[in-house]
Amino acid sequence: MTTLVEGTHPGGFLVWEAFRDYTRETITVAAGTLEPGTVLGKITASGKYAAHDPAAVDGTETVVAVLWGKADASGGDAPAVALVRGPAIVNRHDLVFAGTPSEGETAAAHTALLAAGILVR
Repeated sequence: MTTLVEGTHPGGFLVWEAFRDYTRETITVAAGTLEPGTVLGKITASGKYAAHDPAAVDGTETVVAVLWGKADASGGDAPAVALVRGPAIVNRHDLVFAGTPSEGETAAAHTALLAAGILVR
């Protein structure tokens, strides 16, 4: 019997949000192929978004948003939608982090999201 594996869905990480037209924005993803639920940082110099990197010094070391749907910026900048502010609640098990963040880095990311009104449960 064939085993089917279901991937991530756009917004699958979201538990609740107040008003989608308020909490989400269209953004520009700078690089990479990112899955829904990817935790994002904002590149200071360009204002574009990329996967959060705690070791970076370009702005992506600070968590500011969560990617709504898949974004393919492997060939250059790509438009995408992100959850950028609350009030909203997200499922911590559905958030996607680049690399393997430490427990402290994950906790700091959750705190940064809370500062934007996005509660991680």
